[in-house]
Amino acid sequence: MLQGLLRLLTLAQRLGRGAELHRLTVSRKFSAGMEEEAKQKAGYMAVDNHVQNNQALGIGSGSTVVYAVERLAKRVQDENLKVVCVPSSFQARQLILQHNLHLSDLDRHPELDVAIDGADEVDCNLNLIKGGGGCLTQEKIIAACAKTFIVIADYRKDSKSLGEKWKKGVPIEVIPMASVPVTRAIVAKYGGSAALRMAVSKAGPVVTDNGNLILDWKFSNISNWKDVNVGIKMIPGVVETGLFINMVERVYFGMKDGTVCSRDRPSR
Repeated sequence: MLQGLLRLLTLAQRLGRGAELHRLTVSRKFSAGMEEEAKQKAGYMAVDNHVQNNQALGIGSGSTVVYAVERLAKRVQDENLKVVCVPSSFQARQLILQHNLHLSDLDRHPELDVAIDGADEVDCNLNLIKGGGGCLTQEKIIAACAKTFIVIADYRKDSKSLGEKWKKGVPIEVIPMASVPVTRAIVAKYGGSAALRMAVSKAGPVVTDNGNLILDWKFSNISNWKDVNVGIKMIPGVVETGLFINMVERVYFGMKDGTVCSRDRPSR
């Protein structure tokens, strides 16, 4: 009889753990679905508000941009828009081709009307950390070539100050031979820690589309991001930083409740 009671107790405990795991799974699925809907709505609104006929467009990288390209392709089909698209990465190039959009480059279109991209974090002044996906240099080139740079993101990326939510550090693209000297120079000048980004599905470090490496610099107590960005870029061996300072005109945030909140860069 005692053994039977123990078996029943064990079964009840297992059922309880199973119910808890089920609740966690449902919660995670709900959260992921909400985040994807937020990305989609932000991407759609940015395309609807800023894309017009006969424009040259810069196409950024990342999961949120997928929805912007999806909406762009629909508008091109429905409205017969004539637009050309310049990608910021191999991923962006594939998205453009998959949706049968007109692929171009900066040789043919060095001045872009609008660039649309995502961000890893956005602060209250619309400064960004980008480069979580490793495309920061090409993304910054595209953004700098655009008359209007628009960012799309979900509510998780909105912060009062950089580093509040994004804990992986500022990505810094470096020439391979300079990775150690650059790491030492950044830490000596600005503190924190910097580490070479390692690949997940291959042995060795992440290699960018440009054949370079990425350092992720985890910082603390930084206030003047403009000076820090310039200072890091002056270190020999640094190609580009993931700090996008005073570049964005407007950010669209997809919110939890299904709305989209837009914020313009403060007047300078």
